[in-house]
Amino acid sequence: MRVGGAEQAEPDVFTPACPSRVLLDHVTSRWAVLVVVALADQTLRWGELRRRLNGVTDKMLAQSLRTLEADGLVSREAYPEVPPRVDYSLTTRGHELAVLMLPLVDWAQAHAQDIGAKAGV
Repeated sequence: MRVGGAEQAEPDVFTPACPSRVLLDHVTSRWAVLVVVALADQTLRWGELRRRLNGVTDKMLAQSLRTLEADGLVSREAYPEVPPRVDYSLTTRGHELAVLMLPLVDWAQAHAQDIGAKAGV
């Protein structure tokens, strides 16, 4: 690929410096996957999202949301109300990701017991 007159290599996930590795790290963490799946078909407020992701700490939820928002996958909409209201939803790119993640989550749910049993979990 040519950029600005210079030859640039195509992204290669197997190369340590490839930016896709950082993105994969962001979107494949346990809480990021669950945030994306939870927001796949609805907008949720902080408390609703925390309850949906049963077991997530406030720190991990905040970190996951910040990362996904910085990556352009989650939208945060704050309303000037008392008490404050913040809604989280997926962006267009976040919805593209959700379409790919939902079958993976379905597969994991369908096979978790069998695979976990074989692994001694």
